[in-house]
Amino acid sequence: MNYDQLTTEKRNDETLKLDVMPISDILQIMNKEDMQVVKSVEQVLPIIEKVIKRVVENISNGGRLFYIGAGTSGRLGMLDASECPPTFMTDPELVQTVMAGGKEAFFQAVENAEDRLEDGINKLKEKNITPFDSVIGITASGTTPFVMGALQYAQSVGAFTVSLTSNINSEVSRHAEEAIEVVVGPEILTGSTRLKAATSHKMILNMISTASMVQLGKVYENLMVDVHASNKKLIERAKRIVVAATDCEYVEAEQMLEKTKFAVKPAIVMLKTNQNYDRVIHALEQVDGHTRKAILLLNNS
Repeated sequence: MNYDQLTTEKRNDETLKLDVMPISDILQIMNKEDMQVVKSVEQVLPIIEKVIKRVVENISNGGRLFYIGAGTSGRLGMLDASECPPTFMTDPELVQTVMAGGKEAFFQAVENAEDRLEDGINKLKEKNITPFDSVIGITASGTTPFVMGALQYAQSVGAFTVSLTSNINSEVSRHAEEAIEVVVGPEILTGSTRLKAATSHKMILNMISTASMVQLGKVYENLMVDVHASNKKLIERAKRIVVAATDCEYVEAEQMLEKTKFAVKPAIVMLKTNQNYDRVIHALEQVDGHTRKAILLLNNS
């Protein structure tokens, strides 16, 4: 592999004098370069849409979503996966991250952990991957052996495989059914892919998890109706969500949530349909947890 040919390793002509720039100029150019990230992500939206459709199909059939990465890429996967349970009340097993060097590498870099292809294979084997699982390999360079090993294994068992990289025609993309190659140009600090490349990847992971959960019925209107009310802030948010969704009074929302043990979705459906808890739960089960569909079902019955 000739690393000099990788976009992520090239020098940025706009920042050749970065070391003597005043802070104001550094900030201006970083902001300007970050604007390119949004445009670059826009170019790959059709591929992201295809990926999301497959992820949703697989999860609907009992599958899971795995992010694979090393260094910054692995940390981005961990950030996205860890937010799914509190935001969408998903099982922690549903969206997971397999990171080179293990969880310890989230806090302290383990620089050589990504270099062994067999480690990626072995780590994913431990997850008992099935054809209903989706595996997304994240690597800015597109050359990380750990990620390639994981994707190779995932392919061998029939899982849906995706590569997320910042270089065109990357090596890792040969091991994926779908390739998201979001090219953001050379970094302002040569080779520091924690900057634009990582920003673009974070945006895309946000899209994949959020849009997937919307499709899976975790959202009503634009409200997090499956939020896990596990602390004071989230309990208050749950009350505000019920008020926003039903136009009820705050006290009424509070009383209804107490009846549903602070489960937002049934509280909303009960208020919108004037049905009891058992009927609402049955309706939600019939429509795979989609709030709007449950309301229509009960109001039309």
